[in-house]
Amino acid sequence: MATAPMTHPHRKPLNQVDPTIAELISEEEHRQEDNLELIASENIASLAVRQTMASVFTDKYAEGYPGKRYYGGCDVVDKVEQLAIDRVCELYGAEAANVQPHSGASANMAVYFTFMKPGDTLMAMNLAHGGHLTHGSPVNFSGQLYNVAAYGVDDSEFINYDEMHRIAMETKPKIIVSGATAYSREFDFPRIKSIADEVGAMHMCDMSHYSGLIAAGEYPNPVPYCEVVTSTTHKSIRGPRGGMILGTADAIKKINKTVFPGLQGGPLCHVIAGKAVAFLEASQPEFKTYAHQVKLNAHTLAEALIAEGFRIVSGGTDSHMMLVDLRPFGVTGKIAQEVLEHANITTNKNSIPNDPESPFVTSGIRLGTPAVTTRGMKEAEMKQIASFIAQVLKNYENESEIARIKAEVTELCHRYSIHG
Repeated sequence: MATAPMTHPHRKPLNQVDPTIAELISEEEHRQEDNLELIASENIASLAVRQTMASVFTDKYAEGYPGKRYYGGCDVVDKVEQLAIDRVCELYGAEAANVQPHSGASANMAVYFTFMKPGDTLMAMNLAHGGHLTHGSPVNFSGQLYNVAAYGVDDSEFINYDEMHRIAMETKPKIIVSGATAYSREFDFPRIKSIADEVGAMHMCDMSHYSGLIAAGEYPNPVPYCEVVTSTTHKSIRGPRGGMILGTADAIKKINKTVFPGLQGGPLCHVIAGKAVAFLEASQPEFKTYAHQVKLNAHTLAEALIAEGFRIVSGGTDSHMMLVDLRPFGVTGKIAQEVLEHANITTNKNSIPNDPESPFVTSGIRLGTPAVTTRGMKEAEMKQIASFIAQVLKNYENESEIARIKAEVTELCHRYSIHG
């Protein structure tokens, strides 16, 4: 008697295998749909990127690099990784690239490990002035392994390049890092390159925040002025979560050995495929239009917040983000983040230069426009968002008022649905 074919458990849909996770995915979908996402480092990946991330490439092990793998069956993933490399090099005008880093942090680590030894001097932007943890924070490996010489902003809240030059001459760093996580203005990459050359340092840019704007020509391109450029592949570039490294052919050849086998094992082939899709998307005219609107929206939001009585650090923005000084409203960043979230406005507390509050409390919030711009919002909506933020922070102890604003925020979100 014939037996019925076995149903393979791995062919069952998620809601049958793990209804708890399926429900949590649904919860997150609703949260994103109903909330104004103003965190500068977040965006909404395209359906094409998300489909690629969930593809069969997640099953493949591929230690090594295209044409030089330690596993068989890599002929297809070789094509995928090479495509990602070719596309990103063309997008930014780079000689070579490594698209395997799992994050921007691991990309930075790979560069440091390649070109510095513990105890060498790393020069980068002060975390308290807008730098990143991996730019020398004492709580991060970068601050623990290397001697850190930090540069920052002056009383104008712009980078003081004369002071940067003085510090570089005094400390003779091995690497000078440009780029930041909470600095809204343009970096003078040629000036930093000249300082690096004068002291015999490598100029490395961490363009993680600005990469989408750079790809679209809306922010200066650091590639011609750097031996190495690192980046995340999400944020303003709107790809999957991950990292990448661009640079000269000689630099990338050395870095490749640090990424694998030095720091990572098998690359995430499904993520690399998603990166390839994102690089193709970023090369299209529609993306240039998008990036231009991101920058226009940020400028409009900053001006509207100023009109509402807020102070914007440095007086404005040249990019997709801004730092908002909340002291005129008598609230901390911690309080603002919490009460704005009650009104379905998602932000993150952030220190401002010379902040009197601790990093856990802060006097500011950081805002960015990539995600709301992806939803299709433009200048009129930025003015409305500024009004929402002001109303919430003026009435943050009034629960009924917060509920009223939340309803208006939700209505705006539904007019610009993530799902189109």
